[in-house]
Amino acid sequence: MSTEILPEQCEKAYALLKEDAEKIVKLIEVQMKNLTMPQCPLYEEVLDTQMFGLSREIDFAIRLNLVSDDEGKMLLTQLEQQLSALHEATMRARENNA
Repeated sequence: MSTEILPEQCEKAYALLKEDAEKIVKLIEVQMKNLTMPQCPLYEEVLDTQMFGLSREIDFAIRLNLVSDDEGKMLLTQLEQQLSALHEATMRARENNA
């Protein structure tokens, strides 16, 4: 059994992590539009749980040398920026509708 990591495996790992990050954005987007306010403990719990899970996936991929530490940090930073922008847009929309 070979322990060599192929570039395709690294690309696949990063793509899967990115896909999981996009799922988090979609989940939070649906929750913000339909279910709860961002100040709600349920919203915060879902967000924290999802972010924690993704960070553990990224840590695992880093430990396997499938993604670099910088790539993992960049992925989390991009996700945090997307979620922040989504939160801001949702709050502005609610203010305009009030």
